[in-house]
Amino acid sequence: MTDKGTNMTATPSRYRFLLIQGFRLPADSPYLHRKLDGPKEQTVMDYPILAPMLEGVDWEVHGGALTTYGNWPVENRQEFMHSGLARLPIVREACESGKYNAIVLLGGGEPGFHEACEIARPYGIPVSSCAWSQMHVATMLGSRFGVIDLAESHSSYYANLILQHRMDRRCASIRLIYFPHDRPGCPSGRPLHEERAKARAGERSEAVEEAVEQAVAAIEEDGAEVIFMSCSGLFWLQPFIQSRLDEMGWEVPVLHGYKCAISMAKAMVDMGVTASGLKYPGDRPGRRRRKKLV
Repeated sequence: MTDKGTNMTATPSRYRFLLIQGFRLPADSPYLHRKLDGPKEQTVMDYPILAPMLEGVDWEVHGGALTTYGNWPVENRQEFMHSGLARLPIVREACESGKYNAIVLLGGGEPGFHEACEIARPYGIPVSSCAWSQMHVATMLGSRFGVIDLAESHSSYYANLILQHRMDRRCASIRLIYFPHDRPGCPSGRPLHEERAKARAGERSEAVEEAVEQAVAAIEEDGAEVIFMSCSGLFWLQPFIQSRLDEMGWEVPVLHGYKCAISMAKAMVDMGVTASGLKYPGDRPGRRRRKKLV
């Protein structure tokens, strides 16, 4: 039985998740890359891949905050800063509502992740995100991971995420395929949504070919033992890269960011834990340290 207003099951589930998109483009943007309205399943990219993981989960999806920097997808540091700041009021409202026991931040670059953890921790609500989740899952499966990215500006930002998560020693490399998001005055001429359509139709996709090439190079030349993509706009590549590596005989897992983030949220709910109060201290913690090591 389903509540038509929230689209959540009437029988309480162990998991009550809110998925929050990284940002929301204006409805009239020529750079739209996902549906903004309609059934929730249609607004989450790669939902058919995620459906088995969301079975038995009461979940809602928030479309994200409207972009304040322009009407194109986020790609560089300043745009991620805008998106992270805009997402925080959504996180706070979700925590105050009492409806959810975990928050999953969608978007490969996880804008606002640390700040969201700081907001949610006093409510006892764990927060997961794609970069953080993929890095940690990858290090459980292999010694070093390789990242496939889509643009120079995005990879510069993502390299900083790796450092923030203290994963620099576990990262073999960030390798680029050149499929940057279109933006005013800078059309790439290589729209990812067209590459995705080709691949899913069984046609040759240059994005798939280049991603497989870089994945193999990361394995052979850089020592990567696990592969994942940095941007949610690339997550659709996961099954194609995995299939091709399997065909070549490479026994290397290829991760999907949303699947990792949902899995990590489930794990924290199952264990009854959330972020450490020492990493994300409140305004007046009950105990405080006299020394913090960096």
